[in-house]
Amino acid sequence: MNQKSRHNILERFDNPNIEHDFLIKTKISEFTCLCPMTGQPDFAKMFLEYVPDRHCVELKSLKLYMASYRDEGAYHEAVTGRIYEHLMELLTPRYLHFKSKFNVRGGIYTDIEFKHQNTEWTPKNKIK
Repeated sequence: MNQKSRHNILERFDNPNIEHDFLIKTKISEFTCLCPMTGQPDFAKMFLEYVPDRHCVELKSLKLYMASYRDEGAYHEAVTGRIYEHLMELLTPRYLHFKSKFNVRGGIYTDIEFKHQNTEWTPKNKIK
């Protein structure tokens, strides 16, 4: 499956509360990809927090999208960045924080974080 078709798996729906700022928190506890050096599986938890603007991510599509990385070799930093970019393109949110927490590999844990806040948006409530 190529990157373009993987991206097309993600679906969205119209924000039903567009007049309010609210934080959506999603935890993806079973993310898997392959180490590009060894071919061994890498396991991670992914955390998505966002304040939607016009759209919200549809959760079943997010589940299938995340599963599509299972057989792909990817560096932690690259795959986290790619997912962040796809979510940003899909949602164009007011605020988005995407974090991956990879399980130990060779005694090293890796966490990668990407954050975005729309410069034209002022939060009505404090986002931590």
